[in-house]
Amino acid sequence: MSVDAAVTELVAKALAEDLGDGDITTDATVPADARGRAKIVQKQPGVVFGLDAAAEAFRLTGAGDLDKLVVEGTWSEAMPRQVALVAGPARALLAAERVALNLLGHLSGIATLTARFVESSRAEGGRAVILDTRKTTPLLRSLEKAAVRAGGGQNHRMGLYDAILIKENHIALAGGLTAAVESARAAHPDIPVEVECRNAGEVEAALATGASRLLLDNMDLDGLRAAVAARDASGSSPVTLEASGGVSLETVGAISATGVDFISVGALTHSAPVLDLSMLLEA
Repeated sequence: MSVDAAVTELVAKALAEDLGDGDITTDATVPADARGRAKIVQKQPGVVFGLDAAAEAFRLTGAGDLDKLVVEGTWSEAMPRQVALVAGPARALLAAERVALNLLGHLSGIATLTARFVESSRAEGGRAVILDTRKTTPLLRSLEKAAVRAGGGQNHRMGLYDAILIKENHIALAGGLTAAVESARAAHPDIPVEVECRNAGEVEAALATGASRLLLDNMDLDGLRAAVAARDASGSSPVTLEASGGVSLETVGAISATGVDFISVGALTHSAPVLDLSMLLEA
């Protein structure tokens, strides 16, 4: 993950939120010239991701450069393990600690949950690709979606600006499905059109429009299998199918086994538990 201006700005704002006018505890107890060596330790199995964002927190406080000790985006089971080191002024290390760990734990949690979904999706022989959604933390979307990629998933769309997904409200306001699809194609002929479907009738109608992808919303397993059969029978082989809604680690394997091409999971970003990491400081 490269650190761009947006990440620097985000980390700077997070530090300002935490520090305010200064760390009164550290300033009162730690000598100004004290130096330290901080070890960031992973204490829970999973995928670490977000070290660049954490490093930016240490850099901005003047603590120094963070040395990565692990390859991000790979699962590790043996705990505890050191994932990074940073040495510098002790006050600066303590100033950066919480922001660095908040970002690292959150992003690692997303990468870890994504990896679990990817593994579970293959449990019954399915090969569906795991996708994220737009259900992200405001202003953290680019980082959270990078964490999904680190965990083995793929990004669905970054926002409303880079992909077309026609839902029931669009259809109602456009005057029908065909009109909505035709209008979308006329406005953006080079962008594939995806259509949300909730039942077999809507699948049939969407296939007739020549949409590039169908979003199968909250369908049960029989409905998903029927949609796959309808797509295959129609000869619309380029049309891909995306299952969405109510997907869990317990159900994703069976959903994948229906033959859908993609499974989108909002929980990757809105419900991922934080991965347990801590900072140990040595004088």
